[in-house]
Amino acid sequence: MKIHAMRTASLLLAAGLGLAATASWSSESLQDVMKRRNLSQQDLLAASKTYVPTGKRDEFVAFSSGGQSGQVIVYGVPSMRILKYIGVFTPEPWQGYGYDEESKKVLAGGKIDGKDITWGDTHHPAISETQGKYDGQYLFINDKANPRLAVIDLRDFETKQIVVNPIFKSEHGGAFVTANTEYIIEAAQYAAPLENKKFYPLEEFNEKYRGGVTYWKFDRKEGRINEKESFSLELPPYSQDLSDAGKGPSDGWSFTNSFCSERYVGGIEKGRPPYEAGCSAKDTDYLHVINWKKAAQLVAAGKARKINGHNVLMMETAIKEGILFLIPEPKSPHGVDVTPDGKMLVVAGKLDTHVSVYSFDKIMAAIKAGKFESKDPYGIPVIAMKDALHTQVALGLGPLHTQYDSKPCVAYTSLYVDSQVAKWNYCEGKVLDKISVHYNIGHLMTMEGDSVDPKGRYLVALNKLSIDRFNPVGPLHPQNHQLIDISNDKMQLLYDMPIPLGEPHYVVAISADKLKPGVRYKVGTNSRTDKPHPGMVRAGEEVTTRKGNKVEVKGTLIRSHITPETIEAEVGDEITINLTNLERAQDETHGFTVSTYNVHASVEPGKTVQLKFKADKEGVYPYYCTEFCSALHLEMQGYLLVKPKGWKATKTTLAKGTYTEAEYKATVKKVVDTQAIIDSVVAYITSVNYKDFPDVVAMVDDAFDQLGKTKGLKEKHEAFAAKQDWENANLWAEQIWQYQVKTADLGLRAKTYLEQNGAKKVK
Repeated sequence: MKIHAMRTASLLLAAGLGLAATASWSSESLQDVMKRRNLSQQDLLAASKTYVPTGKRDEFVAFSSGGQSGQVIVYGVPSMRILKYIGVFTPEPWQGYGYDEESKKVLAGGKIDGKDITWGDTHHPAISETQGKYDGQYLFINDKANPRLAVIDLRDFETKQIVVNPIFKSEHGGAFVTANTEYIIEAAQYAAPLENKKFYPLEEFNEKYRGGVTYWKFDRKEGRINEKESFSLELPPYSQDLSDAGKGPSDGWSFTNSFCSERYVGGIEKGRPPYEAGCSAKDTDYLHVINWKKAAQLVAAGKARKINGHNVLMMETAIKEGILFLIPEPKSPHGVDVTPDGKMLVVAGKLDTHVSVYSFDKIMAAIKAGKFESKDPYGIPVIAMKDALHTQVALGLGPLHTQYDSKPCVAYTSLYVDSQVAKWNYCEGKVLDKISVHYNIGHLMTMEGDSVDPKGRYLVALNKLSIDRFNPVGPLHPQNHQLIDISNDKMQLLYDMPIPLGEPHYVVAISADKLKPGVRYKVGTNSRTDKPHPGMVRAGEEVTTRKGNKVEVKGTLIRSHITPETIEAEVGDEITINLTNLERAQDETHGFTVSTYNVHASVEPGKTVQLKFKADKEGVYPYYCTEFCSALHLEMQGYLLVKPKGWKATKTTLAKGTYTEAEYKATVKKVVDTQAIIDSVVAYITSVNYKDFPDVVAMVDDAFDQLGKTKGLKEKHEAFAAKQDWENANLWAEQIWQYQVKTADLGLRAKTYLEQNGAKKVK
């Protein structure tokens, strides 16, 4: 212990005086590395385009669906470094998502018929927009398997709300936002009766089964979906798929494609051809064209019908009011993508070699003139494809999804069967370039490529198969996200990125400088509601209360102790533990768990969380901080003591150790030496313009808070020394040093930050 303490003090002294060891560079040359690793000049060029030097940051941040994990994956571009997993529809242990009471309430919003749904299939993320531009405030994502939608606040990258679609039984076409995020669009997929718990046989598919599209009203001020002001549009029992909202001249309209407009019902077990045969028999499916602004006005005027307590505009109303139209589109499409200027729409049918470019002006002209080629079986007017098309372009086999470049008229489309990306001009209708990817690309994504202001630079191909690209890890392979440079006329493949979580379906990316996440909460915040937490306390206010068989703890976390350090209960007690992280320094997260009770919390600076469980078994259960938060992380511990009913203590004093006067004097010297280091660091910090650096101000505040906790401890250890109680004298002196270490740690971090960021001497 003594040697360890001396080493620690020496290290602090070296850091405080600015001493550093010098490192020698490797003598291996670049040519040596190329030869040893069999690298080409092209490999080096690709590496240099993706390399982000240590301490530097990516230009863009990507949000990827986590597929069957029910989560969101966050990574940087161009480095392709994974930054975070965001728990959304499923528990996520690292962040305590689904294990503390606050996040349990969020997950409970996704219950269906009162049942917990503990898995999800996330598919299409969407970033909130202002005037068609990504604003970096919110992220929305859907659950295909269970018709749900989630709101993620990008101020802290946490899921705040989950809503269940009240009329759909499945969905694929979410989430897509309107130009000012007035609504989040979510389309049904597999048709079903809209009424809950209604059974109709498949023989009544055409009459009783329905599709639809929901417009979830988003309250920007609250950062939540307003379910009461949301509504849906009843649609025919085609399988609606993906959507997009108009922008610029097409703002106020939305577009949703479909497949299986044949309304075919399979039954291979009954000798019928399977769905795949019947659902692709015709040459075209239908693109739905919807005036959502007028639809919202009709709902406000009381023209919707309540189904399962939800406002639904019925097809007959939509047809009568002239807000719903159909246009034939290439069969089995997967996406309709509005161009950045809002003047055209691109649809690719996987079973056609062409992409079809529709003109919004031509669509509006046909509607205004009442020029329709027919009506569908439900009476919806159908605009002839030839009357709506701008052009069709043959790109290759299996065109699937389109994204846009910053260059005018330039688009990129994934070719699933060809395993390629096609670069093409949608104004002139010509192919510009193609590049092979590995393998069977689904969606693709360009930087802010869904917005009115695409950034170009990079494209990510989301490949369904990786086959031979990575080290083998068994029959289940990772997905492969491939980064492509699109800044020049010819595309260049830069990087293969294995995705080891679920089957990511789609990704959106935003300029990193548009994201303004916080680094700490106001002390006592319930992060899921953004409001003060009733269980919050500050240092010195910690308390444990008992009412009947209910034990409630209001405690705190700070390097390196949990207060209280002992919680006592009896078998059968219901335990509620509220914990507040008092740290102000950035990245000083604490965790908390109790052995075998299946609870966990991630408690970021300022956050308050609550854990509940029943002490259903007597015994001794350690609890500890699960985040390595300081040099004394392992000592950040405590005990839950669950006593048998009626248990009486036989001993009244705690077990003791043995300490000597010499050890006490060594500890006192260590305290004096460490204070000298702190004083030198403080002298440097206060000699420069540290107040111009908010992160440093927070660290300084936290450091002085830690040092302030030593008040009165000197008198304590000296009083025990006077009594020759060397154990208590040594331990109270040691406690001063513990606070000093944390103070010095913060101070040195602040000093380094200031030196690296050009702090200037103050006069």
